Amino acid sequence: MSEEKSKIHCRNCKHYKISWDPKQPYACSIFDIKSKMLPMTVVKMASGSECTGFEPKPLKKEHNYF
Repeated sequence: MSEEKSKIHCRNCKHYKISWDPKQPYACSIFDIKSKMLPMTVVKMASGSECTGFEPKPLKKEHNYF
């Protein structure tokens, strides 16, 4: 697997959400998906290809308080 494809994971995407519904806890705001499975799996099963809506989350800034 290439380096780029290994980075495509819902938890690294800015569109990934945790829903309030315990029966469908994972959500994707770009594809309007709520499911028991990760949205990337639902997209792969439906389209046969990798998620095209992936956008990496912005990097968190480290705070240096001292």
